[in-house]
Amino acid sequence: MSSNRARGFESFVAGAGGRLLHAATLLTAETADRNPRARDLLVSALARTYAVWDQLRDEDPYDHARRELAARFALGSWRFHPPRGGPLGALRPRERLVLVLRLYEGVPEEQTAALLGLSTERIHTICRRAVTAVHTPGAR
Repeated sequence: MSSNRARGFESFVAGAGGRLLHAATLLTAETADRNPRARDLLVSALARTYAVWDQLRDEDPYDHARRELAARFALGSWRFHPPRGGPLGALRPRERLVLVLRLYEGVPEEQTAALLGLSTERIHTICRRAVTAVHTPGAR
């Protein structure tokens, strides 16, 4: 690994790692102090980002890492993982993913829909339902 490549990636991780870890923690519905699944998810997303680091010249590396994080979460979310708490613990995995992308990360509906292979109307509905569930504890 070249030293410039390594330094660039290390700088990226130093600047973006905390926010990406928080997003991963929200996705996995773990608490901030106990988040092994979120950390594994982040490591996987960062590894895949590093693998294409030299090809990200015109692309924002944060956007790429966020897409990898979402993809890794979506691929593994079919497995049953009991909710561990956290502010989004009562939500289903897809609801958490849409809510984190839309509200925490600020990804537009159209981009979220394209990333997840859903219609913008479906993204809007999932997000609205998730927000209602978060604001109405015990609604499920």
